[in-house]
Amino acid sequence: MKRGIFILFLLQVASYSYAQDSTVAKLSFREAIQIGLQNNVTLNQQKNQLSYTNVNKTSSLLQLGPQIYAAADAYRVDGNSFNQNEGKVVNGKIDYVNGSVSADLPVFTGLGGINRYKQANNQNEAQLHQVARSTQDAIQAISLQYLTCLLDQELIKIDEENVSTQQVQYNQIKTQVELGSKAEADLYNQEYQVKNAELLLVRSRNKLKNDLATLALTLQIDPTILFEVEEVDWDINKLVADSLSVDQMHTIANDRRSDLKQAEYSKKAAQFGYYSFKGRYFPNIYAGVRYGSRYNYIYGETNRTFDQQFREDNTNLSYGLSLNIPIFYGLQRRAQAAQSRVLYENAKIAAKNTEVTVKSDVMRAYQNYNDAKTAYEAAEAQLRAAETTYRMEKERYDLGISNIIQLTTTNQAYVKAEGDFQSAKYNLMFQRLLIDYATGTLKVEDIP
Repeated sequence: MKRGIFILFLLQVASYSYAQDSTVAKLSFREAIQIGLQNNVTLNQQKNQLSYTNVNKTSSLLQLGPQIYAAADAYRVDGNSFNQNEGKVVNGKIDYVNGSVSADLPVFTGLGGINRYKQANNQNEAQLHQVARSTQDAIQAISLQYLTCLLDQELIKIDEENVSTQQVQYNQIKTQVELGSKAEADLYNQEYQVKNAELLLVRSRNKLKNDLATLALTLQIDPTILFEVEEVDWDINKLVADSLSVDQMHTIANDRRSDLKQAEYSKKAAQFGYYSFKGRYFPNIYAGVRYGSRYNYIYGETNRTFDQQFREDNTNLSYGLSLNIPIFYGLQRRAQAAQSRVLYENAKIAAKNTEVTVKSDVMRAYQNYNDAKTAYEAAEAQLRAAETTYRMEKERYDLGISNIIQLTTTNQAYVKAEGDFQSAKYNLMFQRLLIDYATGTLKVEDIP
């Protein structure tokens, strides 16, 4: 938490510095994840729920033991009352002070108490895994937005370079037109290319601003604070060479997916909840003990002292067993048991659905990752080819062998290839994160 607050402070300082010397704070990938996890609304709500399940688990365990409570009261009777000490009816004002300590121990409750504890314990375990999966959900969402901003920054660089290239080309053609070696139509065409490149650059910058605002919202920080995302230190060649087996991924997911474990513990909790309600069909036996005393003061008569009455004469100790046999409650308990059984059956359906979902997630992540690796290699080859073609076409145009239309077409293909390559690179990074997300192994420590 201190680290997150410190980072936010740095961002605010950087925002002030930006107004002074145009510097902008840098936000690393891991710092973004840490801030997002600290401020994530859903994750914090799940953590609050975890605090409750911890308390409920402890409470359910302690309810298996004795319930101890003390009672005291003081009151006045004005009129006829029976005085136990005198053994007669007394007419007048009498002050009473009573005190007692009692303890009740459940001896047999149809195993209801034990099943309630098992239910609470499984609910707590389920919530623990829910928090873990919510953490991974937050990391996945923040990663997508962060990498999107990185891609936006790279596309801006490409567009800026393209504007510069088009402007240089425009100046060259303008000089050649003035010398009479190029047609004036080429100058008009190139002027359009410059304006179009500038338009694309404006749109790219606006997209980055919008995506940064979205990231700031996810991180729950002030969107007016200016910051940039830092480049991720990731070995792309290692990602391309990474070989994964879908069977291994399934095995890891079955062992590590927190939502799968959460569904299983929720099913067990519902099962023990059902058993707990069924236990209400049986008789309940409680053992109890009570120790108390009483003091009274009769106005107009000679009374014994408080010590004589409360501590010596009027003490009493009672103990024994109580039996409660359910005979007829209007089918209330049967209805409650039926409702808990429905919850149990629905939990089994949800657990089965989660198993299928996990397998589907693993299969999609595996296929998308392989597709991303292939797409990256294809985009890399396309970029090399487009760059070579553009340079050759530029030389042909400068020599007067080619025309402005062919040069423009090859330049557009080159710019598009650069954008496709960057998109493929960051998509490959994100798909690799989705592999860990699908197998349930995604952690903050794995973020570069």
